[in-house]
Amino acid sequence: MSLKAASSGSSAWTSSPASPTITRRGMNMTERLAGKVAIVTGGNSGIGSVTAHLFAREGAKVALMARREDQGKNVEKAIRDEGGDATYIQCDVSDSSAVNAAVDQTIDRYGTVNILFNNAGYGSGQVFPDESDDSFNAILAVNMGGTFHMTRSVWPHLIEAGGGAIVNMSSVAAQRGFSRKMRDIAGTASMSYYAAKAGVDAMTRYLAGMGGEYKIRVNCVRPGQIITPGATGGGRLEHHVFKDAFDVFQILDGPGYPEDVANTVLFLACDDSRFLTGEFINIDGGIAAKL
Repeated sequence: MSLKAASSGSSAWTSSPASPTITRRGMNMTERLAGKVAIVTGGNSGIGSVTAHLFAREGAKVALMARREDQGKNVEKAIRDEGGDATYIQCDVSDSSAVNAAVDQTIDRYGTVNILFNNAGYGSGQVFPDESDDSFNAILAVNMGGTFHMTRSVWPHLIEAGGGAIVNMSSVAAQRGFSRKMRDIAGTASMSYYAAKAGVDAMTRYLAGMGGEYKIRVNCVRPGQIITPGATGGGRLEHHVFKDAFDVFQILDGPGYPEDVANTVLFLACDDSRFLTGEFINIDGGIAAKL
């Protein structure tokens, strides 16, 4: 239930010395995405950045879409320095016109789209009943609206390509509740974040049903205690803002890292998962308290 699960983090491939180094320079890769073109929203940092690096290492040409140009350009350069093919395209996913223009730029550069990772999103620190209208609407506009706008714009290109894979970014917040005691341990995210991620889950089911006839697979990941700067109070903390609660409810010792999510997204994006659609994978250390 990361506070800003999809919009934050380091652009480096390994997030910290304590995190598992899943891919190293010089390691032989399987090129599971050779010849593919992938769009990664929120690709400027955190989970998006790490996934973009992994996609490029596996042979994909990657269009990085995000609002923060300086960070996006840094990720683009880092991937190119490693021998990968990446292009940063500035885009606010809550703006449908900006999304259409960004997808057009991707087609102009790469000619097609095969993979979409709807990763862009963030949460609010405002908690019900004190969350403002502006906060509520903004969170839904990016998390849900961004997923809708980007998928709608990419959809005809996936059909033209003969199929493809979409992976949506949800959260464990989409499927769990909490008691007063649970809330007292570490607080909770905003109602808007819970609602937005539950909406992304529903959209995943809907799109999977729509995509089958076109060989478009649509799946979803739900991260839990994943360490990114956004999930650590903007990088002010050395641990997840909800660490105390996660540590009580997780089966495995935490935390997780962006690489843990990126590897799962890669699996869902490549042909290894060719017979999976409409599925949800929790990357949460095995939270036992799911309601």
